[in-house]
Amino acid sequence: MFYTDGKLQYPVRVENPDPLFARALQQAIGGVEGEIRVAMQYFFQACGARGNPKFRDLLMNTAAEELGHIEMLATAVAMNLEGAPLSLKEEVAGDPVGGAVLGGLNLKNLLSAGLSAMPIDSDGVPFNMSHIYASGNIAADMSANVTAESTGRILAVRLYNMTNDPGMKDMLSFLIARDTMHQNQWLAALQELGGHEEVFPIPNSFPQEQENQDFSYVFLGFQNDGSEPVQGRWTEGQSIDGNGSFSSRPMQPLGEKPNLGRAKPNSGAQAEQL
Repeated sequence: MFYTDGKLQYPVRVENPDPLFARALQQAIGGVEGEIRVAMQYFFQACGARGNPKFRDLLMNTAAEELGHIEMLATAVAMNLEGAPLSLKEEVAGDPVGGAVLGGLNLKNLLSAGLSAMPIDSDGVPFNMSHIYASGNIAADMSANVTAESTGRILAVRLYNMTNDPGMKDMLSFLIARDTMHQNQWLAALQELGGHEEVFPIPNSFPQEQENQDFSYVFLGFQNDGSEPVQGRWTEGQSIDGNGSFSSRPMQPLGEKPNLGRAKPNSGAQAEQL
């Protein structure tokens, strides 16, 4: 069950409404790096979390926070759209805000939402949930969450650098700080699960003796001339999970050229394929 008291998690103020910045903020709502993505990702991870209930609580609490961030950003979008024109005539009349009609305002915010935020990205594309990762494996989910918060923080920093509005910079500084915490809490959860040497390879429940261990820790090169692949930490020394040693070698084909044989009758193939 969710509750609301009608108040924002953090103050949102706009001193100079900017319809173009409102469009940019839509990426933080409905973009692949945005708050709808992380809210739904953590929510569905929590709903499917098995094992120690503390991880479910961790995920669900953070999902609830992200819903609050959507509310903050949607408020910021609406406030930045204040004064945006309701007709192209205003733009023609030389209204400086009205210039955004042809210079960057997302018309969906006007035509479909009456100068309000929508569950869309900065180009007006609806968020379709295709970037929600909830695997049922707590370590895999935590790893995915670090990436989600990292890309979200990159976006927030870019938005921070796009605006000179003091209120927007203040709001974004808060969101950037929360992204910092969330990156660290997911990493801390991985550490509590045992760190790299206990968590990886995911899933750690699969016996490694059942995998082809000739290829478990070798970096394969696919250069056409058969030269050695690029070298780095991933080609020498102990593996990150502590279960092997890195090496590298050029890859040679181990299988034969595939031949599927003739097509089946009545399969819709050409006569020459039968």
